[in-house]
Amino acid sequence: MDKVIDKLAWLYIRDGKLLTVRSKGKTLFYLPGGKRELGETDEQALIREIKEEISVDLVSDTIKYVDTFTAQADGKDDGVFVQLTCYVAEYSGELSPDAEIEELKFVDGDDFAICSLATKVAMEWLVAKAWIAEASVNE
Repeated sequence: MDKVIDKLAWLYIRDGKLLTVRSKGKTLFYLPGGKRELGETDEQALIREIKEEISVDLVSDTIKYVDTFTAQADGKDDGVFVQLTCYVAEYSGELSPDAEIEELKFVDGDDFAICSLATKVAMEWLVAKAWIAEASVNE
């Protein structure tokens, strides 16, 4: 039986690129966010996780559901999936890595190789919607 790791993620796009984060000691970039704690709504959990990871405050009345993406979880056994329930929102503050986050990076279609599988699924959807830039073609 498949196992699903249920997570929330924030989609923040600037200049055709998607904000991603990399945890200390890891190589792949993923969408900022995390898991709900007992009794938390998606909005409460997302606000808490984003504050913990990248030091900004999401503006609660701007949080809007976008879509949910599922992919094999990186570094886990086959059949272990991560499900990302993704939201957009405005924020206040200055983006800065915090807690377990070592690096922030804005990515587009040229950066698929450095992103987690679930992030790639979300990026493919965002490219198809023209929210982020697709990979450039080298001639």
